[in-house]
Amino acid sequence: MADTARARKLAKRISQIVASALEHEVKDPRLARVTITDTKVTGDLHDATVYYTVLGERLDSEPDLAGAAAALEKAKGVLRSLVGAQTGVRFTPTLTFVTDTVPDAARKMDELLARAQAADAEVARLAAGASPAGEADPYKAPRDSEDDDLADGESRGV
Repeated sequence: MADTARARKLAKRISQIVASALEHEVKDPRLARVTITDTKVTGDLHDATVYYTVLGERLDSEPDLAGAAAALEKAKGVLRSLVGAQTGVRFTPTLTFVTDTVPDAARKMDELLARAQAADAEVARLAAGASPAGEADPYKAPRDSEDDDLADGESRGV
């Protein structure tokens, strides 16, 4: 088993190699909007999982996830050859490409936080002009002196 520091270093290098290759070497137009976000390498350095995201053409358009996945699968052999040539490890790790779901989860969290902030602002707006439903001073006033006399030992006829 290799140490985890070596696996992390190799994962970082694989990310750099694959990202550079997608930008300069692989000439598939479906990969033009693909970004490599992370890479994980197993402890034995035999398998690498490369996480990627696909950006849409415009902010309001959906990215072509299926096309990008097919293009990455087609280019897997070339990418693995480049990784093997540029890393110098004895065994070139197999590459597995997985769509990164973190940006989508972050976008959903941002939407939920914005919705909660709008709800809080509405509650604050309603509370600004509100008045108490009961008395102005809802707390009991201090006891009268008659109640203090009863507390000295006399009991009520309850």
